[in-house]
Amino acid sequence: MTEQNQQEQHGRKPAEEMSREERMASASIGSLVVSMAFPAILAQLINILYSIIDRIYIGHMKDVGAAALTGVGVTFCITVFISAFSGFVNSGAAPLAAIWLGKKDREHAEKILGNSVTFLVICTVLLMAFFYAFQKPLLYMFGASDATIGYAVDYISIYLVGTIFVEFALGLNAFIICQSQSRIAMYSVLIGAIANIILDPIFIFVFGLGVKGAAIATVISQALSAVWVVGFLTGKKTSLKIRRKCLRLEKGILISIFSLGISPFIMRATESFISIVLNHGLQTYGGDLYVGSMTIMQSVMQIFSAPIGGFTQGISPVISYNYGAGNFARVKEVYRWMIGACFVFMLVSTASTMMFPEWYASFFTEDAELIALVGKTMPVFMFGMSVFGLQNGIQPTFLALGQARISLFIAVLRKVILLIPLAIILPRFFGVMGVYYSEPVSDIISATTATVLFLCNIRKMLSKEALAKIR
Repeated sequence: MTEQNQQEQHGRKPAEEMSREERMASASIGSLVVSMAFPAILAQLINILYSIIDRIYIGHMKDVGAAALTGVGVTFCITVFISAFSGFVNSGAAPLAAIWLGKKDREHAEKILGNSVTFLVICTVLLMAFFYAFQKPLLYMFGASDATIGYAVDYISIYLVGTIFVEFALGLNAFIICQSQSRIAMYSVLIGAIANIILDPIFIFVFGLGVKGAAIATVISQALSAVWVVGFLTGKKTSLKIRRKCLRLEKGILISIFSLGISPFIMRATESFISIVLNHGLQTYGGDLYVGSMTIMQSVMQIFSAPIGGFTQGISPVISYNYGAGNFARVKEVYRWMIGACFVFMLVSTASTMMFPEWYASFFTEDAELIALVGKTMPVFMFGMSVFGLQNGIQPTFLALGQARISLFIAVLRKVILLIPLAIILPRFFGVMGVYYSEPVSDIISATTATVLFLCNIRKMLSKEALAKIR
């Protein structure tokens, strides 16, 4: 038996893997940003190209671009809800696995990975069955009209075929990142995104499949990403491996995953409910053009939230690992850096959208009326994001420290307690503009609350007593 096999049998890791993981405890922040966060940022940016490229190509379809863009935008409610289930894993299970790696218990970390795989398979079966059964009435409820429902059905009926690929690609990739293998994780997304960029114009324009072509290209691309991720996690170079014996669901592990993953799940799932409320209000008080404007603005928000998501996803394992090891001074150094970077980035990004809204809109459509509407509404809609970078950095810090309850409250506050009711109430006083006002009001209140909670709780969280409670 080789030395490596002996190490694996006894739950220890080879020297190369030890070096990668223990860099999280000793390397400079700048070095970790380059090696872990930067690849994760690129991965998130590339990943967002799946939907953004689809919308850009669809929006420029001759004669029907604006209607097709609106129809595909309505399906956002379903696609986001599907991806929300991967949040249990990529933001719940993976940080938990990183904490157990910090505690030097690789066997338990692999059980978390195995349970996550089984959970995602179950989710796939249930989600596909539900949305195939009720897709058309749901799409009407989500803001589709008779003029756009055909495009919406064409897209989502094909997209649902690739549900398993979406769940695996988005959910399991975080287990690669938590091993300090961000570059490998970036490749998984890069493969799919490049395929999507190449296949989109071929299926949409060359084969003349339109919206259906965009969906086919997305499914194929997600499949390639999923194969890469699963291939790595079952191969020889991973320090956390998908093992058959770990696939059996264990109640204690699932409870731990759910307790930490419920916050990111709600964050993503409520994005779907928010889109439903916003689109319904815009359809009621405005019409298809206003629903189309929301598709464009949500796309722009995704472009800027993607780097933030990648950055925090890449840095959070450093917080979790050092927290699990009891290195609280290192934890403080990393979270301060992360929160500050998130705030500055969102402040600058938001300023650019408020100054040049028509320029951003022109990427998605050639319709002059739609571009003018976005120019009027985007500065209002995006205003609150100028301070939202604080919450972008604080909430992942809570998750990285295993503080599910506080993170859950922040997620629920912004989207359920504030945004959804405001989006329903404000239009009664301000007409269609009330829908746009709801976003900045909720963003500012939520970011302020998150900051106060963080300042009041961080000292208590960084203690041996708090660490001992994580199981």
